[in-house]
Amino acid sequence: MGDPGTVSGRPAAQDPRIERSRRVILEAVLDELGEVGYGSLTIGAVAARAGVGKATVYRHWPGKLELVEDAFRTLKVSLVVPDEGTLRDRVTAILEQVAGLVQESTYSACIPALIDAAERDPKVRDFHSRFSAERRAVLVDLLGDAVDTGELPPTTDPELLADALVGPIVLRRLMLAQSVEPGIAKSLVDQLLPDQAD
Repeated sequence: MGDPGTVSGRPAAQDPRIERSRRVILEAVLDELGEVGYGSLTIGAVAARAGVGKATVYRHWPGKLELVEDAFRTLKVSLVVPDEGTLRDRVTAILEQVAGLVQESTYSACIPALIDAAERDPKVRDFHSRFSAERRAVLVDLLGDAVDTGELPPTTDPELLADALVGPIVLRRLMLAQSVEPGIAKSLVDQLLPDQAD
């Protein structure tokens, strides 16, 4: 286990000044990662951007990957699944959130850097796979529940359907460098979500 200031051993109640400093550093990580990529990311550059010394960064994180992982986990925007509404309404709401995050956010600017790093570094690949699976599970679980309740046909593959719904949004942003239009969520649901089972 690390000391109380580390990612793994952080106490539940943290000094507000330390917590503010950590957040500034983590925000600097994502800003730097989005600009220069993972390979060129350095602790020194993050420290300079955050206005702290390198020793301050190393006091909390042992290395670059731990710093990046903590930044993604701490600063990620959680997808909110509406409690009410039809399945189509709830899926549309999730896809609208995904489209907004992909279109305009510091997080989205870092995704290409993380994908590139995952191709070159097995440790980054492991983190990227775990982090992506956790994010993907929100929609997969919703669709799986809909199969269980009969809102979707029993032959529906929740994982494949989730990939089909989110895939075009990611494709347009990362591969085609196109803007993601506001109405894409509803269009995807209309095109791909099966009608409610009888």
